[in-house]
Amino acid sequence: MNTSQSFTVTQPTQIQFGSGSIANLADTVKSLNGSNVLLVIDPGLVQAGLIDPITAPLKKAKIPFTVYDKIDPEPGLKLADRGTKIAKKSQCDCVVGAGGGSAMDVAKAIAILLTNGGKAVDYLGLGLIKKPGVPKIMIPTSSGTGAEVTFTAVFINEKTGAKGGMNGDQLYPDAAILDPELTISLPPHVTAFTGIDALTHALEAYTSTQAHVISEMYSLEAISLIADNLPAAYANGDNLQARSAMLMGSLLGGKALATAGVGLVHAMAYPMGGMFGIPHGLANAVLLPYVVEYNLIGDMEKFAILAEILGQNTDELTPRESAGLCVDALFDLNNDVGIPATLKDLKIPFKSIPEMAEIALTVTRPVENNPRKPSLEDVIGIYETAFNGNIPF
Repeated sequence: MNTSQSFTVTQPTQIQFGSGSIANLADTVKSLNGSNVLLVIDPGLVQAGLIDPITAPLKKAKIPFTVYDKIDPEPGLKLADRGTKIAKKSQCDCVVGAGGGSAMDVAKAIAILLTNGGKAVDYLGLGLIKKPGVPKIMIPTSSGTGAEVTFTAVFINEKTGAKGGMNGDQLYPDAAILDPELTISLPPHVTAFTGIDALTHALEAYTSTQAHVISEMYSLEAISLIADNLPAAYANGDNLQARSAMLMGSLLGGKALATAGVGLVHAMAYPMGGMFGIPHGLANAVLLPYVVEYNLIGDMEKFAILAEILGQNTDELTPRESAGLCVDALFDLNNDVGIPATLKDLKIPFKSIPEMAEIALTVTRPVENNPRKPSLEDVIGIYETAFNGNIPF
């Protein structure tokens, strides 16, 4: 832990956590001077009837709301533009995002577009957002992205096929309501890849070149919570204790990535989503052990610590041997929760690997954060290893 490193932390989001906390939604809207809500929600929640616990507090308080549920798992920029038109037509002055990272990212973008104007594509990058958005409240119903406490909204650019993000402090939500009861109905396979997604955020933030004492605190607690509770949440979705721990782990992972950034796993996952529609969490989950194996020599001390947190016995082992057990633990955890072992299992064409590698290296911030600096040949090699399922490093 480097306690002498200089860093800046911005964490403006009010967090409400606990079973039944969704009942506070109407009061939260009012506290932010909202009077007319655009509810951006995953369509799966609507289809499953899970919208009712979210809309009930608004109905009780007689706060008008408009539902926008045209959300894709890997959202394009047009979804934000369309949602903004709907919000303007309905004269909405507050945006609530409910669901996974996609719904929350679209909600954050809409809130910004309502005050800044233009189209979503105008704000891809860093520091391009000039004005604060309308009040925005996030309600995660999965334990994965941590988007409820981050300053990023990620989209696929339909014109280029590339995946990229809006980034700026204005995207931090004003409030987040985390109610573990809303995650109970999450299917096992979604529990798995959103959970490993959250683990990836925390792990990459911990080993990031931008890590500092506060981000490391968030990261280590998140990793411990997720590793200890994901198998139980996967095996029995009604386990409220495990669900609560996972939601807290996801939240802390989001805080870690917001303050220290992520690494090469994310850069390599982006083209898998942009080119082949692989859900972001699933792409991260499959890639994670392979990228960690590549990264080991970049910070053996930290990876050895991670091996212990992930339950490995590192007594009387060298730092290299201890660090290597981190990879074993990640493969074991993936296997326990049914994550596919290879890119081949995801039907990724082997011939696409060079193109994916070139795109991955354009995702500059995660690449720069990575503890080992990759070349194009390195990234191609990691993809090929992840495709075949063998570890040559």
